[in-house]
Amino acid sequence: MMRIVQLAILCFSIAAVISISTADDESIYEILKENGLPSGIFPKGVTEFNFDVRTGRFSVYLNRPCDAKYETELRYEANVTGTISDAHIGDLTGISAQDLFLWFQVKGIRVDVPSSGLIYFDVGVVHKQYSLSFFDTPRDCVAVRGENEVQPSMLSLYQVDETTTGRNII
Repeated sequence: MMRIVQLAILCFSIAAVISISTADDESIYEILKENGLPSGIFPKGVTEFNFDVRTGRFSVYLNRPCDAKYETELRYEANVTGTISDAHIGDLTGISAQDLFLWFQVKGIRVDVPSSGLIYFDVGVVHKQYSLSFFDTPRDCVAVRGENEVQPSMLSLYQVDETTTGRNII
């Protein structure tokens, strides 16, 4: 009997959290703006999101991993999570920023209050800064190509001349 009561309390708690998560007509872009963040932090194509107004925890879901071009290129996983607070996103997972051919996991994002016109991306050892205006509106997001996928433009580099047997090649 005690198990049934515990299960009922757990179900009620989960239902309460879900019911206070967000209003059905509010978008993740509006939630960002309400918290002093630009709506363009997330790309176009968000299919679903969850937001707990009490804790600030959120999850954003995209159809697939994709890249969006800003001043730099950002890679979004299909699921992005973090915690939103005033002009700040912490505990961020699912976003990487490219710098000099390397990808760095973005751990947090913040905007100065009052605004300096800059947005800062915490990539671990450094904070990358960008113009806030780049993130005013959500960008298009292009599907990420598989790392082992051969691009059609590269096929000509790998074609073999079937008439040559390998002899007489310099």
